[in-house]
Amino acid sequence: QVQLVESGGGSVQPGGSLRLSCAASGFTVDYYAIGWFRQVPGNEREGVACISSDGIIWYKQSVEGRFTIPRDNPKNTVYLQMNSLKPEDTAIYYCATDIIRRLCPPKIDYRGQGTQVTVSS
Repeated sequence: QVQLVESGGGSVQPGGSLRLSCAASGFTVDYYAIGWFRQVPGNEREGVACISSDGIIWYKQSVEGRFTIPRDNPKNTVYLQMNSLKPEDTAIYYCATDIIRRLCPPKIDYRGQGTQVTVSS
């Protein structure tokens, strides 16, 4: 059974940092593309970062240089390290995969429940 569980969200001030975790079960994270997405209620979902099976990484332009997407294969977990956070980063963040594609972006066939990130002073 494929399962993705996000954690690590919270409230931070502008300029702060958070690390989101995406713990996977039912498949191996280094075999398929895993993406981080975010959505503000009422707005369209947007891709934030993605790591392919062979480690090729893509970032949304507005987060490049501030976010990274490390992968821990023994823990079967993909992270989203978010630094220099801005109010416009406020959203529900979730990870997703389709356990089909090895290159980014994956279809959102499987996703976690999401974790709220709020950046505010």
